[in-house]
Amino acid sequence: MMREQSREQVGQQATGGAGGVPASSRLSRSLARTFASFSNRNYRLFWFGQLLSVTGTWVQRVAQAWLVLNLTDSSFALGMVTTLQFLPMTLFSLFGGVFADRLPKRQVLLVTQFVMGIQALILGLLISWDVVEIWHIYILAAVLGLATAFDNPTRQAFVVEMVGPKNVPNAVALNSSLFNTARIVGPSIGGAMIAAFGIAVPFYANAVSFVAVIVGLLMMRPEEFYDVPPPVRGPVLARLREGIAYSVRTPAVALVLILMAFLGTFGYQFTVILPLIARYVLDTGALGFGGLLTAMGIGSLVAALGVAYVSSPTERLLLMGAGSFTVLLGLLALSTSAPLTVGILVLLGAGSIVFTATANSRLQILAPGELRGRVMSLYIFLFMGTAPVGSLSLGYLAETLSVRIAVGIMALLCAVGFVLGWLYRARHPEHGPRTATRRPVQESSVSD
Repeated sequence: MMREQSREQVGQQATGGAGGVPASSRLSRSLARTFASFSNRNYRLFWFGQLLSVTGTWVQRVAQAWLVLNLTDSSFALGMVTTLQFLPMTLFSLFGGVFADRLPKRQVLLVTQFVMGIQALILGLLISWDVVEIWHIYILAAVLGLATAFDNPTRQAFVVEMVGPKNVPNAVALNSSLFNTARIVGPSIGGAMIAAFGIAVPFYANAVSFVAVIVGLLMMRPEEFYDVPPPVRGPVLARLREGIAYSVRTPAVALVLILMAFLGTFGYQFTVILPLIARYVLDTGALGFGGLLTAMGIGSLVAALGVAYVSSPTERLLLMGAGSFTVLLGLLALSTSAPLTVGILVLLGAGSIVFTATANSRLQILAPGELRGRVMSLYIFLFMGTAPVGSLSLGYLAETLSVRIAVGIMALLCAVGFVLGWLYRARHPEHGPRTATRRPVQESSVSD
């Protein structure tokens, strides 16, 4: 009898249990579900090109932050670079959304990616020629910000055209996974490049990485795009007001934007927070700074793959992500231990992706095609365009008080936004289904 039981147990293990489904088959189905958008050729080209480019961007971010601190030894100067990089997004990202609804998105991305590559090359040359000064970094940061103001809304709205509405949550989560894979790999590469070859090499590497994106865009098949809306004509300001009005009067969209207004402005300032913690709280070097970014990237990557598998951008998940992010940011402000800080950053990375991936997916699904670029530009504006307010505030508070107190104040402001979002949700029970669904757009949305 024991032998028969053993055979039965072996059979169940081989088939994955009493259900008779082989474990290998379940694994294959799970992988197919997690990476569903990879079945689309255009999206594969986009994803792998972005993986190389975003990795290069993280390599440059580490180098740029360290370059600024080496030139100035000033947390305020570091905040100023971030401010100038994001100020064009504050001024122009909403207009970038209008152009995303008006122009072919692939062509817009070809131009913006080319400009970003040239910006990295120029900065690398200035360093190699030993003539770089802080004002050079200020100007080139503003150029990068201007290109990004048109690139980001277009790139966000381009996702649904590549994969179709059904796979948007999966594709957005996979985009987050590539971003965080780059965040894991990029900082370590950047720190190693600085230590081994000097600070100019990371900028050259980033310039080369943009070639992958441009080639991928050129290889796409436009005839295979999904849900391409007709170009939106008419006065730019009128079209901009139309997108804002839709977002304000649609409670499901407004809830996302309320949360992002606070968390995006005060919480997602990691290009300022992490180098300050590395240098002034933990007293580590460039490799240690890269390690902090890598720790956060690990948590973010795991969360991104989980969100891709679930592919269900519910309102509850949105609030869970926002709440956990806020609490963990507060804990980060209290930590003075390197191991504890690394652990908090892993969890903080996970919470940050649950929130942003869910927010992004909900907006893309809720927004009609004719308004998607403008709705996503509001998301980009609140997520990145408000960075001048957050980064300057953080830099000023860190320099006048302390880094830990500054991060703590940012966490409190995020908590204010979470409470306001919760109250708004309670007062608008008619805001729509808990799982995002498409809504029709009136004909006037595309009229001249």
